[in-house]
Amino acid sequence: MHLSRLVVHESVGKAMPVESLVESLADLPVPVETAAGDPELGPGDAVAAFGPRPGFRDADWVHCIRAGYDEFPVAEYEAAGTALTNSTGIHGTTVGETALGGMLALARRLHVYRDAQRESRWHDEPYETPFTLSGERLCVVGLGTLGRGIAERADALGMDVVGVRRSGESVPGVRRVYRPDDLHEAIADARFVALATPLTDETRGLIGEAELRAMPDDAYLVNVARGAVVDEEALQQALAEEWIAGAMLDTFVEEPLPADSPLWEYDEVLVTPHSAAMTNRYHEDIADLLRQNVERLRADESMVNRVA
Repeated sequence: MHLSRLVVHESVGKAMPVESLVESLADLPVPVETAAGDPELGPGDAVAAFGPRPGFRDADWVHCIRAGYDEFPVAEYEAAGTALTNSTGIHGTTVGETALGGMLALARRLHVYRDAQRESRWHDEPYETPFTLSGERLCVVGLGTLGRGIAERADALGMDVVGVRRSGESVPGVRRVYRPDDLHEAIADARFVALATPLTDETRGLIGEAELRAMPDDAYLVNVARGAVVDEEALQQALAEEWIAGAMLDTFVEEPLPADSPLWEYDEVLVTPHSAAMTNRYHEDIADLLRQNVERLRADESMVNRVA
């Protein structure tokens, strides 16, 4: 592949300032341009974007600035000979800290105290309510970059970390790794269940009524994966009927989360706007990935994070 230019699509503005990414790529050996809408692309062109556009198939290479690329028509790219890369491998710290932050808030009741602060109300939680993460079991479902980022930080806080992984292979900081067929066993004694899987045919609806009922009634669900990994109707029922204690949710089936969603209304649910991966250095992380692949193409080497 001979690369002649890199186009930064306006859609990256959903995750970072477009100009910041362009400036971070100023040292590339090819021109860097910006484009809006459905730009004209052809041989020699590469494009970095948040989501797909029909014309992207005419480029030689498309880079998704997210780890999740399920919106992109992978089969169409493969048929067109268009390389597709994603941004996996750079979110372990941000997502790990967000997930741990949510668990800490729920355990130490920080969300309750913040709500009371807004009302200028001095509030004491019942003696039996606050707890520490140390010694509590966390089950991380999916032990890729995101899951390992969560597990590493939870282990450092003294949590009893177990996980679920297709291969069943061990992971540092994770005491026991279960296979997907043993999911119910893995979550049966977990105070927190953190979802960190990609959205695939196998993981869509992975957490439904049976899984939520299998969790302890004092457990919390943490979803920093994709909204569709969870059956939201079942989750709403689980919260309403107190099958579980609460949840920390960063992703949803419909985004933005509709204003009339019942998920906004639960005191024991923390809602964040699909922001777990966000950092003010995100443009630098993406630029590093793009730069690495530009260098690999010029050296006629295989690309990193290629998914099509």
